[in-house]
Amino acid sequence: MKAARGAGVHVFGVRHLSPAGAYHIAEYLEQVQPTAVLIEGPSDATSEIMHLTNSSTKPPVAILAFTEELPVRTVLWPFAVYSPEYQAMHWARQHGAYCAFIDLPSSSAVCLQDIRGIDAGDGYGDLETDEDIEHETSEKSDGKNDEDDGNEEQSIPDEFGRDGGSIYNRIAEISGEADYDTFWERGFEHNLSPDAYRQTILAYSSQMRELTEEQERKSQKLQYAYNAVREAYMCRQIAETIAAGHQPEKIVVVCGAYHASALTDLSAPMSDDELKQLPSRKTKRTLMPYSYLKLSSLSGYGAGNIAPYYFELMWGHMLQGTLGELPHHYLSSVAGDLRKGGTHRSTAEVIEAVRLAESLAALHEGMAPTLRDLRDAAKTLLGRGDLSVIAESLARIEVGTAIGALAEGVSQTPIQEDMNRQMKRLKLEKYKTAVASDLVLDLRENRRVSSEEAAYLDLNRSTWFHRLKLLGIHFVKENGKSQDQAAWAEHWVIQWTPEVEIEVVESTLLGETVETAAGFVLQQRLENCVTIKEASALITIAYECGMIHQMEAGRKTLQRLAVESQDVVQIAAAARKLSELIRFGGIRSMNTQPLLPLLQQLFMRACLFLFDASQCNDEVAQAMAAAINELNHIASEHSEEVDEPLWIQELGRLSDRDDAHPRLSGLACAILLERGDISAEQCAAEVSRRLSPGISADLGAGWFEGLAMRNRYALISRMSLWEQLNEYICTLEDEEFLRALVFLRRAFSVFSPKEKTMVAELLGELWGADTEQVAEILMDDLREEEAQMLNELNDFDFEDF
Repeated sequence: MKAARGAGVHVFGVRHLSPAGAYHIAEYLEQVQPTAVLIEGPSDATSEIMHLTNSSTKPPVAILAFTEELPVRTVLWPFAVYSPEYQAMHWARQHGAYCAFIDLPSSSAVCLQDIRGIDAGDGYGDLETDEDIEHETSEKSDGKNDEDDGNEEQSIPDEFGRDGGSIYNRIAEISGEADYDTFWERGFEHNLSPDAYRQTILAYSSQMRELTEEQERKSQKLQYAYNAVREAYMCRQIAETIAAGHQPEKIVVVCGAYHASALTDLSAPMSDDELKQLPSRKTKRTLMPYSYLKLSSLSGYGAGNIAPYYFELMWGHMLQGTLGELPHHYLSSVAGDLRKGGTHRSTAEVIEAVRLAESLAALHEGMAPTLRDLRDAAKTLLGRGDLSVIAESLARIEVGTAIGALAEGVSQTPIQEDMNRQMKRLKLEKYKTAVASDLVLDLRENRRVSSEEAAYLDLNRSTWFHRLKLLGIHFVKENGKSQDQAAWAEHWVIQWTPEVEIEVVESTLLGETVETAAGFVLQQRLENCVTIKEASALITIAYECGMIHQMEAGRKTLQRLAVESQDVVQIAAAARKLSELIRFGGIRSMNTQPLLPLLQQLFMRACLFLFDASQCNDEVAQAMAAAINELNHIASEHSEEVDEPLWIQELGRLSDRDDAHPRLSGLACAILLERGDISAEQCAAEVSRRLSPGISADLGAGWFEGLAMRNRYALISRMSLWEQLNEYICTLEDEEFLRALVFLRRAFSVFSPKEKTMVAELLGELWGADTEQVAEILMDDLREEEAQMLNELNDFDFEDF
């Protein structure tokens, strides 16, 4: 690339994630031997270059900048091992050259990205030859990441007769390629001729700039102004480097190709007044490990590099001088991965696939097969025409699972350092990988180990995991517990991603450690809590997070809210949570007895408002039925601690009254019968009263539905019940029978097949027919017209009667 006019500065345009760009910039630096290497990147992050080039740093990594105040805005500058900027930094360090970033500081970048009104967000922010590099920003106002990634494409009038369209799609179309990535790879990535590469990319970017700038001016887009501001700032930085004593001909500037022609002219750098007018927000910066999944567009973040691991392979072959062997390496790796999964492909098929890929490349007059050519060959020969056969293998060979690493303590925020300490203490370092892993925890004390730390390792892990969950840090995800799962067992899925690192950094404003940040979030939620349901949930969270002070604050909040509440459904749900904490609190070695008086208070209020709450409609009755079952469970589990006699009294009242919802009255009767608090004779009398002739279907069949919700085997054994139900149904008119059918069908839907068979046999005995034959007929599958009739019945509006 030719020297800058008048200044003599060497400007080298690149694509930000380009093996060829990285290869050529290294050679170019060797040729020029500069004393200063200036790189497009946030100027306030120059101090991070020493950490990026640390021998312990393993790309992919990224510079992350974030605002110091809410709402949090973040900006990322990712680097792979084959990023030209990364290789330029390494060359500068190895040769003792001055190295600095020269783009807008992150404090201004976050503001200008908002002003230009696009979601783009990695800090490169260019409309350059790789516009499909998408930039990531996120805004955070409550401790949770809320990303919205977009991919802005520059649209221009189509000189070929179409209105608008992506300029990059048009370039691909004109060149006869399927997409822009293939055009770029065929035209630039396989070009190892230094002079040809530099001259071609310069001419290409100049033409692109003329075309897009003309359209931007016409449409008054802010993109043009945004780039103009950045370029003026970079020109100022270059001029300051010259003023610092570096000879222009000994300065190399590495920038996005789009900016190359602008930076060759230093005649209009940003002035002091213009510099003062730059918008700014206070930011902090850190380095973070990145991943190939995040760099790939498969993650939803179009980083301009759809196949990062493939391009790493390309980079490796360039260094070894064996770029021609890349097709063999790629296709044999796909075949090898297929073999691991049990799908055998022969060496001959791999050889034929290589030949096919080379033939496809020749059709496009290419120097070597592109990724698309290799994919097509793999699908044809290794997938035998079926992409699904090789899809997973392609993802592993093209995207990869690599995740970067930094030296311990390098450029860390306090909460990142705490995260690393806790991972080491809890022996979780091996789980810091992009591959999801299952981890089952046993919260009980392990008595087979010698130290207390080891004895409670899983418990401490669980506490820490719940704190991360509270903060919205998605390093861990809890699998829901099944009913038969022990209270001391937890199942977690662990996976490290770059998003996790961002979430950790964004939690810096909440506290310097995971514990303090989680405590702050929990306290804030308690202060804003307005329902007893939410308060009880927060008490549970505090318990799981091992936060005794917040647990006490939650108890006081719940007690305050419970004094005014008459919502039995919410009271029952809150009481159930407290009951579970009191019963199983010892698992986490926490004293939950202070919650007992609150449980007693909630239980008493639920009893006192039970009947009034049971005078409700069908929709509320469903939730009330669940609440009644929960309260009865609490009465059984804490019979010596709660007012069980009051509960039995109120159940009896609900069971006797006709002005409550019939389903709830039936359920109350079933519970009393199950508990032995009413006799069989009393139950029979209630059945006779509820199912007597003249009682409407809503009351009669609805009551039976509630009665059948519990202890069904006890009901099945009572022939008198079925005689009474049979007699009642026989007295109903057709319209009332249809109405009753809805309730009865719903009641029997929860019966098991064995219970349904027993009922069918009882009815056969009641009707004086062969019991087995009746059971066979009643248990037989419905005919199509019968099923349709019942489905229509469910949607029937009985108010028409």
